[in-house]
Amino acid sequence: MDKLIDLHSHSHYSDGTLPPAELVALAVTRGVGLLALTDHDTTAGVAEARDAAGESLRLVPGVEITCGWRGQEIHVVGLGIDAADEPLQKHLAALLDLRRARIATIGAKLARQRHFAGRDPATAVLADAHVPTRTHLARALVAGGDARSTQDAFDRWLGRGTAGHVPQQWPGIESTVEVIRGAGGHAVLAHPHRYKLSSGALGNLCAEFRTAGGAALEVSLPALSPNDASRLARLARLHDLAGSAGSDFHEPGLPWRPLGRFAKLPEGIEPLWPRFLV
Repeated sequence: MDKLIDLHSHSHYSDGTLPPAELVALAVTRGVGLLALTDHDTTAGVAEARDAAGESLRLVPGVEITCGWRGQEIHVVGLGIDAADEPLQKHLAALLDLRRARIATIGAKLARQRHFAGRDPATAVLADAHVPTRTHLARALVAGGDARSTQDAFDRWLGRGTAGHVPQQWPGIESTVEVIRGAGGHAVLAHPHRYKLSSGALGNLCAEFRTAGGAALEVSLPALSPNDASRLARLARLHDLAGSAGSDFHEPGLPWRPLGRFAKLPEGIEPLWPRFLV
């Protein structure tokens, strides 16, 4: 395939900023020919993206599902799914309930802080966001003058050890991979280098993911260091996982996550995307 490939992107249905049609239009202008929409814990934008894609590019229906492994939040991308699959939608609905409860709890905790004086910054997020995330809340804190940037919001109010930190118990990897496979999809372990795990723990995660039926590892992403690129390629080979590539695009203006721009797949790794071109 001559055009670019991007199997990880987000619209405003989760924590991206563009409607699906605008995301597709941007992908076309950047030369992307195979695009996956993988919003967090929802497939609400898939139909809009497919309609917008038409004949201009091939749209892979997807979702990025939140799960847990040994107390660590992990993300698994499901690609080529049937977005109408009932067990999948039931699973996503349960995650949405967990998300809304978590954001409400964070907002209530922050409202009790002297800085907020009873003001709950989560109220608007819960009212407006289709899938409310801590990123939405961080943006609201910036807009309200409570933080200088989204990173500052996490550092001051939302991250571990702060007044608004609320841990969350997510479903496990096994049930997550099972629901993706049940919907006809391929399960991909998303951005493994970002998890705060030792090399040994990351290897164990990959092994358990493969045993559960995982198909691929994201090994080509923007701004990946040579050391991380080498490590991810080694893990993919060791655990017989195909390689996936994606920008994890959320919004224009972030030069480190442009649609369709990342390193080529390392040698000796089977690419996942030919499965979507048949």
